[in-house]
Amino acid sequence: MGLYIGKDRTARRCYGFDEVALVPGDVTINPNEVDTSWKIDKHKFHVPIIAAAMDGVVDVKFAVAFGKLGGFAVLNLEGIQTRYKNPDIVLRKIAKAAPQEATELVQSIYTKPIKEKLIVKRIKEIKSKGVPAVVSAIPQRAERFGKIAQDAGCDIFMVQSTVTTVKHISKEYKVLNFKRFCQSMKIPVIVGNTCSYKTTLELMETGINGLLVGIGPGAACTTRGVLGIGLPQVTATVDCAAARNHYFNKKKKYIPIITDGGMSTGGDICKAFASGADAVMVGSAFARAKEAPGGGYHWGMATPHANLPRGTRIKVGTTGTLKEILFGPARLDDGTQNLMGALTTSMGNVGAHNIKKMQKAKLIIAPSIQTEGKVFQRAQNIGMGK
Repeated sequence: MGLYIGKDRTARRCYGFDEVALVPGDVTINPNEVDTSWKIDKHKFHVPIIAAAMDGVVDVKFAVAFGKLGGFAVLNLEGIQTRYKNPDIVLRKIAKAAPQEATELVQSIYTKPIKEKLIVKRIKEIKSKGVPAVVSAIPQRAERFGKIAQDAGCDIFMVQSTVTTVKHISKEYKVLNFKRFCQSMKIPVIVGNTCSYKTTLELMETGINGLLVGIGPGAACTTRGVLGIGLPQVTATVDCAAARNHYFNKKKKYIPIITDGGMSTGGDICKAFASGADAVMVGSAFARAKEAPGGGYHWGMATPHANLPRGTRIKVGTTGTLKEILFGPARLDDGTQNLMGALTTSMGNVGAHNIKKMQKAKLIIAPSIQTEGKVFQRAQNIGMGK
């Protein structure tokens, strides 16, 4: 399947959020009566939008605030929060850096060793406020940090890398055996990121409890420019959702998929669910919250890479409180606030009572969806013209 791009070479046509649209339903529902809840193992959440494990987005205070609103935010165990006793000082230094100095500064800041005592401290600080503690680490540190996090009372553990596969090959370092790791953990394990049908099935066979979908779509991520790899998020989500459904039909075990990155507005989030997501993970939208530790700045998890950064610091500004971004009232006209209101209203308009029904909403290929009739908005740089 694909189009010829040259002699004997085909390439598949794939789609991102700006190229598709949802079709209104034949039956509509009161948005206040739809169910947005989702489950990861035994944990149930009302908010199916997750705050990404990025230092400009999530610290202890942010995780607590997010948890009290009905969802969860992920703390990066390899970031500033676990390297520095007083992370706020370091964060302010990053926010004040000139653009041409930011990447080098971030690289130097992340050379300080991770302190295991701070991992325990941060998790207990979150748990003490009565909200879920969810943390993330790379595969090479997952076994060590997973045990520490679990013993500290962590609720969910994430293993994240740029591209995650079961069949990783390396002679330089020990490769994480996902099956053995999941069996050793007493708490749910979410892994990622991936974007293919085959890899999704292989990862689900290892005993994971959730899967992150998305290679390089994040606002601060430069993976697609640096490495040239990636798959637009609509196609990636559809493919991984198909694998999830196949696995469920075969094993009778439902493993949720989480579309991670590439969503800047409520409309993007709605399209992710219609593509098959059970939940979504967002970074830049929450980096704009007053509670976010980045002070209006946001940088990807791969930005500190010592040799080949695959992220950059971007200025997103501070536009409102976390509650306004999640639940409104929206004070901006561009769809970046009241994300839950956008989701429930969209679900109502397509006739979806719950997330499972939303996954079956009709999608159409519509490259003009962002521009049709919006000439004045574009000319005046307002609304959808920003």
